[in-house]
Amino acid sequence: MQYLLMIYSEENGWSKMTDSERQQGVAAYHAYTESLNKAQVLVGANRLQPTSTATTVRLVDGKPQVLDGPYSDSKEQLAGYYLIDAPNLDSAIAWASRCPGAGHGIMEVRPVWTAPYEAPSVK
Repeated sequence: MQYLLMIYSEENGWSKMTDSERQQGVAAYHAYTESLNKAQVLVGANRLQPTSTATTVRLVDGKPQVLDGPYSDSKEQLAGYYLIDAPNLDSAIAWASRCPGAGHGIMEVRPVWTAPYEAPSVK
């Protein structure tokens, strides 16, 4: 089953770090990603650009309302994610707890809902 491991952290935290701390952080994420690859559970991963680049879209009376900025304003922002294929939730939680993001933020683990594809009936 696929699980999305979402990394929430304080957006300004990176800029508060020393160069050495940033290098250690990058190395930790590379090592984590490599272990996911070696275990053959990694499906995909990406960092996200700052929340200042976000655009929020919702429908109001059937018309799109577009706002600059993220959906929610909080202390921690969605910074990136790993999409993994794990046998169960316990395994996904174990991988999330090993992520460097768990040490400086919050990890949210959520199963991916894969709806079955229904082919149109042929008459």
